[in-house]
Amino acid sequence: MHEEAAGRRLRTIDATCPLVSKVHAEARRFAKEGYTVALIGHAGHEEVEGTLGEAPDSTVLVQTADDVAALDVADPSKIAYLMQTTLAIDEAADVAGALRDKFPQMRAPGSDDICYATTNRQAAVRAVADEADLVLVAGSKNSSNSVRLVERSVRAGTPAHLIDDATEIDLSWLAGMEVVGLTVGASAPPAVVTEIIEALSGLGPVTVTERVTTTESVQFGLPREVRR
Repeated sequence: MHEEAAGRRLRTIDATCPLVSKVHAEARRFAKEGYTVALIGHAGHEEVEGTLGEAPDSTVLVQTADDVAALDVADPSKIAYLMQTTLAIDEAADVAGALRDKFPQMRAPGSDDICYATTNRQAAVRAVADEADLVLVAGSKNSSNSVRLVERSVRAGTPAHLIDDATEIDLSWLAGMEVVGLTVGASAPPAVVTEIIEALSGLGPVTVTERVTTTESVQFGLPREVRR
């Protein structure tokens, strides 16, 4: 894509998340060293498609332990794995474990691929789910990390629903519920939390209690083309 843009004399600005760029760089490096790259992720996801495109001849997608069982590579001693950054932690660990069992010499990424914001939110939703009767996750339907939050709550035994905003709350979900947990996907605007709380307040008195499991301090700079 960059080459095509350059051929048309177009100016490009790469706003890819640095954590995703790291995975891209690892894919290229492993491929250059002659490794088959097992990419743990979900088929069709935009990030997965992008990573597959970095080294298409050397990368194979594995979504489940069954995919690992069926995986056949030319040189079992030359295989490495990478992950989609927005996976559920336990889901990714299961597939990575299957890969390690089948390919003991497999190389791992230099550091965790799963985004710190994804990891933190999954830990937080687990803590909230333990105290709630129902969890609402504010985020887009095509947001992988938001979908994973719903799944994380359900695995913890608490029903959960993914909503874009307060207008998507189904009142039937709230019947008999005393404690409603609320969390947001990594890319959801903070204002949506206030909107949802206000909507719930319209149904009766609401007491808001915040649960803090970690404090994020990581900051990424803007692409140099747009810095002022």
